[in-house]
Amino acid sequence: MNTYISSGPFIPITEHEQSAFCRTEEPLVVKPLAEEFAAAVTWQNIAPEYHHLGGEELAGRIRAARETLGDKLVILGHHYQRDEVIQFADFRGDSFKLSQYAAGQKNAEYIIFCGVHFMAETADILSASHQKVILPNSTAGCSMADMARTEDVDDCWDELEQVLGAGGIIPITYMNSTAAIKALCGRNNGIVCTSSNALEVFQWAFQRGERVVFFPDQHLGRNTAHKMGFSESDMLVWNPFKHLGGHTPEKLQQAKVVLWQGHCSVHTRFTVDQIQRARSAYPDVNVIVHPECISDVVAAADSDGSTEYIAKVIGEAASGSKWAVGTEISMVNRLAQEHPDKLIFCLDSVVCPCSTMYRTHPAYLLAAMDNLINGEVVNQIRVDEDTSFHARVALQRMLLEI
Repeated sequence: MNTYISSGPFIPITEHEQSAFCRTEEPLVVKPLAEEFAAAVTWQNIAPEYHHLGGEELAGRIRAARETLGDKLVILGHHYQRDEVIQFADFRGDSFKLSQYAAGQKNAEYIIFCGVHFMAETADILSASHQKVILPNSTAGCSMADMARTEDVDDCWDELEQVLGAGGIIPITYMNSTAAIKALCGRNNGIVCTSSNALEVFQWAFQRGERVVFFPDQHLGRNTAHKMGFSESDMLVWNPFKHLGGHTPEKLQQAKVVLWQGHCSVHTRFTVDQIQRARSAYPDVNVIVHPECISDVVAAADSDGSTEYIAKVIGEAASGSKWAVGTEISMVNRLAQEHPDKLIFCLDSVVCPCSTMYRTHPAYLLAAMDNLINGEVVNQIRVDEDTSFHARVALQRMLLEI
């Protein structure tokens, strides 16, 4: 059995990979894996037999493998996956919704998670002991989650406790983080949040303490703190490369919200200028963005919310309405295809998919399924027992108390 445990491998996104699949006019279409390898990406290598398969052959073989595996397999697809992958998902949604769904599929022996590493970790934590969670491409990490290395977060927590004392700050981690950081929150009276319930989680935390530290996305943390009425002067950004995050003990004692210096490489592309251009082109346009965008963008938009929220609002909107959307392009294009009665477009005219989500080429999905048919589990994601226990504590606080 070939198994990748929860600590890796992580392949960082290079500037080249970040832009390799960006487009301005021509559509982003799937190519044989060999052609995508030619873009100098650093993805997991798989057997050469999968490198040159075209879209139709891949789709036919995936459908056949899916039929062979039957009820033993559940395929989950995140909203940001390519159409050529998500078309085979038994269920699609955001990271936490998918993990909850996986936990409810007690009869499935295998869960293939077409997403990124932290999502597969969460599915492993919440699934039954007999189930095996598989990530098709082991290099599909998350650039935001990778900005919060476990040892750096541990150092941050130790320094905060030295300054503020035990219990002086409540740790909150976004779902988009490693199992190890979720476990740190579980051990220290903290909690996990999603982009759907971040405000409720902040309120929960401030009922139990006078300040919070938020990992790893500073923008979701800042936008949520603003919704609670906090000002910029109440917040500090923790730089993991500086002692005390770059602050004095006095500043940390005065702060209400300490934000880890992390961000989403997709959502920080959106700007206020893009919103202004959309409104100039379509005066009656509705602008909806993800709360991982910078605060100026969220303030300039008509509304903000999670991927589930965005899909729900646009799905229920009136026919003929216009929507400028600030989130990942695969999801925006899919919404436009599913709702042809509405004008739906991405705020950013330069179309760049989420680079780590894009690492799940359909060839990887087929290879994972073929391996299962042959009795081999490849790229299983396993979280060790101690980490899993404490991470589950933090997740359960969110599930049961929010």
